[in-house]
Amino acid sequence: MHPEFFSLGSFTIHTYGFLIMIGALLAYLYMARVAKKDLGIDPDKIQTIAIYVIFAAFVGGKLFFYFEKPSFYFNPPSNMLVNFRTGFVFYGSLICALPIAIWYFRKEKWPLWPMMDRLAIATLIVHSFGRMGCFFAGCCYGTPTDLPWGVTFTDELSQAEPLHTALHPTQLYESLFLIGLMIFLLIFKRHQRFQGQLFMIYLMTYAAGRGIIEIFRGDLRRGFIIEDVLSHSQFISLLLIAGALWWYRRLSKTKRILN
Repeated sequence: MHPEFFSLGSFTIHTYGFLIMIGALLAYLYMARVAKKDLGIDPDKIQTIAIYVIFAAFVGGKLFFYFEKPSFYFNPPSNMLVNFRTGFVFYGSLICALPIAIWYFRKEKWPLWPMMDRLAIATLIVHSFGRMGCFFAGCCYGTPTDLPWGVTFTDELSQAEPLHTALHPTQLYESLFLIGLMIFLLIFKRHQRFQGQLFMIYLMTYAAGRGIIEIFRGDLRRGFIIEDVLSHSQFISLLLIAGALWWYRRLSKTKRILN
């Protein structure tokens, strides 16, 4: 589509990074508002945790991206700077950011599971914008399709392959899925039965949806555990579903029942 949002001389704003920035800003505003309204937390503290989480997500996303093709990116290490502004793996960001968020919540003695429930919504906000950014950059593209909503990428800067061929817009599939999940959680919150329920539903539902969308992905560089059968992301999705289901059952039996 349009990998570059605009250029001014040698200065270029990439659409991918711009949309992630917008998503991160909206996620921060949401967290600052609900944390103060629901839990009485100072919004300035939310700004601090936002910086930590964004940094951890950046590092984790890049590392997992490099691990998809280590023979290239680490030999020589200077290759890690190739397309440095793009190329992230969401599961890498999630796996690295969650421990930082949990550590900070405990450090500040905030209620962990109520914060995790709200963090689920914030994550969906920034992630949905990030997938829109993927669409404009052409990364995370789908397999060729004859369906009427197939998208043809023509920009030479696009990462989609092959160009000039209708592909499944898997980026938009996931973005719409994320927005739908966010709306569902916001509605379901009125019927929430225990603290942490929203977060666990988020993990299980996203992992299941991601596993299905992977079937239509065409970027084979993401790698497979079982060639053409089980991708790395699908394997992580299965682990997430199992782990979240275990925690869901455990939390549902605790005294964290909502009135």
